[in-house]
Amino acid sequence: MCWSATADLVAGSAVAAVGVACVTLVRSGRELPLAAVPLLLGAHQIVESVVWHSGGGGGPATVAWAVMALPLLAVWVPAGVMCVAPPHARLRLVLPLTAGAMTAASLAHSLASEPVTAEIRGRTVGYALHVSPVPLLVMGYLLATVGSLLLSGDRRLLVLGVLVAAGATVCWVLWRLEFVSTWCACAALCSVVLLCWMRARRTSAQRMRAMA
Repeated sequence: MCWSATADLVAGSAVAAVGVACVTLVRSGRELPLAAVPLLLGAHQIVESVVWHSGGGGGPATVAWAVMALPLLAVWVPAGVMCVAPPHARLRLVLPLTAGAMTAASLAHSLASEPVTAEIRGRTVGYALHVSPVPLLVMGYLLATVGSLLLSGDRRLLVLGVLVAAGATVCWVLWRLEFVSTWCACAALCSVVLLCWMRARRTSAQRMRAMA
């Protein structure tokens, strides 16, 4: 994918449409947070298209992008997974949820006290925010987002976790300085798996009702 304002806008709109489809399939309040993740990620890519058009900097679009990418997703994803996880998996999901909450709190504090800036770097965008300690925060973030999917106890969510983890590895190798931007875009595209997950849950529920 060639990263640009147009690419982010088109990809973001497509992923947001997937999110709308996911949300329309929701039949339980417990499903809504996770089903809404593609909608959130699609909006996130659309916001980044505004960052592109503004030439980077530290404007409102950059701040909004950072808030969505960093503290919000760090707690939203593990909480959403916890809501839909089977009972036998919920205890082990306390770890990624706790890691996400602690990471989100630290990142939110940094965003509130330090400026965040974006820089256009060829076909990618690099974001700069003073956070410390970086390795611990990265570990907590990945444990919260990827770890919760891998520990979900759901086969399709496990597949999503593997795809997102693979995307994280590729983005880190190819675009280390632009890792957050490129990985979020990868995760947005992978989130189409959530639409398959929602359809499978609805089909399963319909079959159970038919058998009752």
